[in-house]
Amino acid sequence: MDGDSTGTIPTNLRLLLVIEEIARAGVPVTPTEVNAAIGLPKPTIHRLFATLEEEGFLQRDMDGRTYSPGPRLRTLAGGILSSLRIRTARQAILKRLSGEIGETCNIALPDRDAMIYLERVETQWPLRIQLPIGTRVPFYCTASGKMYLSSLARPHLVKYLAATDLKARTPNTLTDADTLMDEIARVRAQGYSLDREEFMRDMIALAVPILDMNERLMATLAFHAPTQRFDIARALDYLPSMREAAADLSSLVSEGEGG
Repeated sequence: MDGDSTGTIPTNLRLLLVIEEIARAGVPVTPTEVNAAIGLPKPTIHRLFATLEEEGFLQRDMDGRTYSPGPRLRTLAGGILSSLRIRTARQAILKRLSGEIGETCNIALPDRDAMIYLERVETQWPLRIQLPIGTRVPFYCTASGKMYLSSLARPHLVKYLAATDLKARTPNTLTDADTLMDEIARVRAQGYSLDREEFMRDMIALAVPILDMNERLMATLAFHAPTQRFDIARALDYLPSMREAAADLSSLVSEGEGG
């Protein structure tokens, strides 16, 4: 029998409470930090973390002490945004935005080392950039990826930059860690991110955050366009529309969680 079997929290609720606290934190956490809100015996909280890590719901970070959502938990969270219940409304928002801008719009989710395209609505132009659903793109040289990096606490951003090969994808790719750190600071301050032909030649992109109920980045909304049709100044003309659409997408998720 477990030493905490007489605890006030039912056994079948404990794993869910741990997951809830990790989701609420929004940054890598230790078992001790999570347990400050739950109050289980120390051996129990460590056993719960070990179970969640083994099953892929959590993953241990590079420092060996803290944990972040693992692939199964990220998939679970993304499922809220991609659920059939709200897919029609989500598609309508993207189609409306794509129709206004005249370019391909997409929603992307952060994974461990890349952004994953969850949804997209294609432009009607014959000349288009092929980045289908399921495509993984790097954090450091894409608008969506830099938007996600701007949501990280500085220590975790520093660790990411130290561990990542900032390989040049184009002549415009930011490959110096200090320069990229400055760029991420600008993204954080302005609330949007640009790709100035950093990922692909002759392609620019603009991304804004899709926030969860706690005002944390859950996903990104972006559009990309060839430079033959768009420049950065014109892209920024659509920033208000992008932010409005992102707010509509956030509302869909909040309503889905509440309903």
